[in-house]
Amino acid sequence: MENRNKRALHFTVASFFIYLFTSVLFQVFGWSWEPFDRINLVSEVFRKKEKPKDSLIAQPKIEIREKPTQDFELYKSPNLITNFYTDNSAALPQFIEKLRQLKNGKNIKIRIAYFGDSMIEGDLMTQNLRKLLQQKYGGSGVGFVPISSNVAGFRQTVTSSASGWDDANFKTKNARNLYFSGHIFTGNGSGSYTDNTIANPQAIIEKSIIFGKTESGNLTANGVEFNLNGTQFVNKKVLFKDQSRLLRIKNNTAATPLFGISFESETGIFVDNFSFRGITGIELNRLDENFLQSVQQTNHYDLIVFQYGVNLLFRPKDTNYNYYAKLMDPVLKKFKNAFPDSDFLIVSAADRAFRYDGEYKTAIGLPNLLEIQAKLALDNGFAFYNQFETMGGENSIVKWANENPRLANKDYVHPNGRGADILGEKLFEAIVKLEGKK
Repeated sequence: MENRNKRALHFTVASFFIYLFTSVLFQVFGWSWEPFDRINLVSEVFRKKEKPKDSLIAQPKIEIREKPTQDFELYKSPNLITNFYTDNSAALPQFIEKLRQLKNGKNIKIRIAYFGDSMIEGDLMTQNLRKLLQQKYGGSGVGFVPISSNVAGFRQTVTSSASGWDDANFKTKNARNLYFSGHIFTGNGSGSYTDNTIANPQAIIEKSIIFGKTESGNLTANGVEFNLNGTQFVNKKVLFKDQSRLLRIKNNTAATPLFGISFESETGIFVDNFSFRGITGIELNRLDENFLQSVQQTNHYDLIVFQYGVNLLFRPKDTNYNYYAKLMDPVLKKFKNAFPDSDFLIVSAADRAFRYDGEYKTAIGLPNLLEIQAKLALDNGFAFYNQFETMGGENSIVKWANENPRLANKDYVHPNGRGADILGEKLFEAIVKLEGKK
């Protein structure tokens, strides 16, 4: 009779090796089955690294290359526009010098292009920034106004209505020659626009049309016909220079591409709001560099501001935004090449909250995103402004939403008009602080 003890030993040994082989396979190929994971023979030998709880650690370490006189940690400072230099050298040097010239009575124009998403939609934040800058340094006029806007009924600085336009934009597949606003308008449309920002009734205001390449365009403005001929990607024509705040237009040549109109006094500082809901900034890479250069030749900008981030914070558990740095860096480099005589400022994301364990708190990935945005500024030689810390830091959006009166909406994402005015005032104060440095 065969020895049953030997058979039992063979079975045990064979089972062990099958068990061991299966454990190794699960570990090598990353397979997972919860009942087996608890009894995997090699799990302790090849222990998986646990995901760190601290969101600043959860993101793979990014490389920071500082110069000896730089301190990257300055990006954490509130109420500060910084170029990361420790010797107090001025950030935004060309823009600040022109501000001083304007303050001292020189007849020049200074333009700021302010890019953003729904956080600045309807001229929120930029309307107060513009008002305060013009009060201190001079100028009248709301600046750029798109031909048509889905927030026309919400925006307070301009009363506008438009109809009959074909609108191609960032959301339109294969759309080309989009303006800073992310739009291009064609068709036999019409529109009416009134600038509500001008306090001085005696101010002379230039009312201009900004349009694309055309050989024989025709436009009626306030009952007067104008020929639009432009050989550049972007062209500008002053239609009227008077005390009127109203401009009515009708496009008589459907193929002529129109971008917008502008209201500007002959000198002063102007803030152009280029908001587009739902984007992260990488969409600006669709703008051709030659087109960007044409914008600068036609409508020169001294400061270009990028304020994005809220649309990257759409999943509560996300902590790694290195992918965004790879996508946004080419955008910044393209703008820097196209605008060599402009200064650049990255305004960080503001606070944004999700519900964690039944309570609204700052998104756990937000500190990582701020670090990424600051590194983008450092690497490209841009200035940086930490809006998150300036508004109060961690859980500030929750506090703002619970203030009486409220400073933010209960979506725990968007400051309301009151809150946006505070953010505009804070940025204004940071600019004035720079201008006041000797």
